[in-house]
Amino acid sequence: MTDFLLVAWVSALIEIRRFGWMFGLGRRWTPGEKLRLLFAGYNGTRNTGSDVRVQEMLRQVRHVLGAENVDFSVMTQSFDRVRGYFDGTRQVYLPDVFPPFLFREVRQNHGVIACEGSMFKSKFANALTTMMIGSLGLASAENKLSLAYGGEAGHMDRLVERMCERYVHDSLVITRNEESQKLLTSLGIPTELGTDTAWTFEPYPPAYARKTLRDAGWDEKTPVMVMCPIHPFVWPVKASIGKYLSRVTTGAYKDSQYRTVYFFQSGPEVEKKYRHYISSFTKALASFRERHSVFPILVAMERLDAVACRDIAQALPGIPVFTSDDYDMFQLVSILRCGTYMVSSRYHGIVTCMPSLVASAGVTMDERIRNLMRERGHQHLLLTVDDPDLEPKLIRMMDTLVAEADSVRDGIGKTVVRNLKVMARMGTFLEDAMRRTYPEFPLRSGVLSWEDYLPPLNDTLLQLVERYGTSTVVPQHSVAGTASR
Repeated sequence: MTDFLLVAWVSALIEIRRFGWMFGLGRRWTPGEKLRLLFAGYNGTRNTGSDVRVQEMLRQVRHVLGAENVDFSVMTQSFDRVRGYFDGTRQVYLPDVFPPFLFREVRQNHGVIACEGSMFKSKFANALTTMMIGSLGLASAENKLSLAYGGEAGHMDRLVERMCERYVHDSLVITRNEESQKLLTSLGIPTELGTDTAWTFEPYPPAYARKTLRDAGWDEKTPVMVMCPIHPFVWPVKASIGKYLSRVTTGAYKDSQYRTVYFFQSGPEVEKKYRHYISSFTKALASFRERHSVFPILVAMERLDAVACRDIAQALPGIPVFTSDDYDMFQLVSILRCGTYMVSSRYHGIVTCMPSLVASAGVTMDERIRNLMRERGHQHLLLTVDDPDLEPKLIRMMDTLVAEADSVRDGIGKTVVRNLKVMARMGTFLEDAMRRTYPEFPLRSGVLSWEDYLPPLNDTLLQLVERYGTSTVVPQHSVAGTASR
């Protein structure tokens, strides 16, 4: 019922905005003024992947459109947790009850770029998907730029799927994989095939990570094994006014409250599945250490992951824990890239360490890591969080990482360069969308190479481009996936 009310509220606001536009109440960009774009996403919670994505999105869009021509805003749920992020960008506070905020903020801008990776799915929270759809729908209702950038689609509850079908059909969605493109195309939504935007991220130099790990007991010689566990069974988060009232009046649901009216899944079955997952990670790592000399570390890519990391550390005393609460995105990704091997249930744990050719494997809760491993050709390095035989399979997979490290790294390097080229192509889709929406906007002219559509690349990425650039093929979008307006 709460999801229904939220969807109905946002849908009504979109219809109001459409009605107002028909009577000339809206205002679009006009030549001579800076283009104001609102980047709509899930920032300010110390989710490293979400923050890295937006950091690079801002850099690329600013580079393609020209810093002198644009004025960006990005949503945040906490100014403190994004201090030092998103240089040159205004941050606006996103409240938990967001419909009035969207209604007001989208109107003050000339367009919206939706940022969230898990953009159209019910796996995590229908409220988040509703916010993404609402941001895009409000922008397209006033015939403004309405663009989803590097997003992903998965199973949606019928309520939000119908909302997506109705209000995103006038937007352009650049997906980060073919699976998402096919799903959205089946709903009649214009798409192009893109990728994630984290590939160009530049963390602190390796010297920072080496010192941090040295302070934690590393000898600078032993291979580093990075583990990125999560609590995969508390999702989706759902809004519940009833639970909120019980929490306020009786203190019930304290342990499962995410914040305000939003609550995690909880109960004996959730706890049982989680304990199996954590036990499997713990025992597999202990077994791996008996056969291989490694320096293990536990990394919480999001604040919520700290619970899983500390549960494992409690069973295996002495393993350092690095959390996004204590380390910002520049620091944490630097630490990840100092790894030799990685096992991660976080998609961006894998993506952000790939430019340093860390040999990585995934234990997934949804399609994101599965799609990535398929792209890399490493399906044998993939398990699921609820596998009843997770422990023995994880042990074998970790041994495989060591045995096949060189070939795994080669596949990773090719995948990074291929995705850089796809990300560059996203810049051309952005230009096309601008031409359709604002034909008079001053875009670049002349002959440009694919690298001109990316923000400046660091030496690590330039070396990978030099090594793998001629051997990578960029996948072409299908006719079914070609955007049409």
